[in-house]
Amino acid sequence: MSQDPYDILGVKRDATPEQIRSAYRKLARKLHPDLNPGDRTAEERFKQVSAAYDLLGDAEKRGRFDRGEIDASGAERPQQTHFYRDFAGGAGPGPHPYESDAAFADMMDADELLAGLFGRGGGRGARMRMRGGDLRGTLALDFLEAVNGTTKRLTLPDGSTVDVTVPPGTRDGQVLRLRGKGTPGLGGGPPGDLLVEVEVGEHHHFTRKGDDIHFELPVSLPEAVLGGRVEAPTPAGPVALTIPRGANTGTVLRLKGRGVTRPDGSRGDAYATLRIVLPDRPDPELEAFAARWEGGKAHNPRSGMEG
Repeated sequence: MSQDPYDILGVKRDATPEQIRSAYRKLARKLHPDLNPGDRTAEERFKQVSAAYDLLGDAEKRGRFDRGEIDASGAERPQQTHFYRDFAGGAGPGPHPYESDAAFADMMDADELLAGLFGRGGGRGARMRMRGGDLRGTLALDFLEAVNGTTKRLTLPDGSTVDVTVPPGTRDGQVLRLRGKGTPGLGGGPPGDLLVEVEVGEHHHFTRKGDDIHFELPVSLPEAVLGGRVEAPTPAGPVALTIPRGANTGTVLRLKGRGVTRPDGSRGDAYATLRIVLPDRPDPELEAFAARWEGGKAHNPRSGMEG
């Protein structure tokens, strides 16, 4: 990658990590090979965007790039090495800025330098072992896939695929690390890792708070007044729930152990908030009951709202 990674992602050099991540997500969704089959231009751009985020999404790599220590591809920039101590601080006028020739006595031996860089006994023909770079990507999951766990297949920038095991209880924004699935190492060095950031979609009636699941459960008027057993949904499937007699809208019932699975195997809880739902068109029997129900006329559900 020879282009400036900031230009590739379309962000300023002082962009925050959140701005960099947002720009990457937007471009990755647009250019992903799965959404642009056969489009070589989009595929190449996707590779560039992924490489740019691999650099700028890592605080340490970004810092080294900004300081000029590595280039846009992550390779080390040539550094001018000085094999002497700088004694110029108190030097006066003279043919060179050193206090004495003793400065040159501290030069590093060339063999020791090579040994430090390439390992003892490496010599000029040795190869430096370098770990491969990490790859970064995003994985979109629906709500139940994240809660219950799943396996998804990802297409990498080089066109290869990898299966990602999503553990139960995965959270939005969580990063899954696939060790050894990054770019190959150099000189026999180990490969980098694949870092997959998870994006979890919303559910039409479940919400998650920590390891607990919350949802609203509609009940009929007879179920609320008389109580009874009803079927309630949970992420793992429907379960039987007992509605107590005299339940009201807003009553919260706990389903112990029906929430999100934790790493230790335990589970959070599920909470059902009841909502009484009348028929779209009350039948004559219900209308007649309401008309003759004296207790209902004395009850003011808006009590306490005055002023």
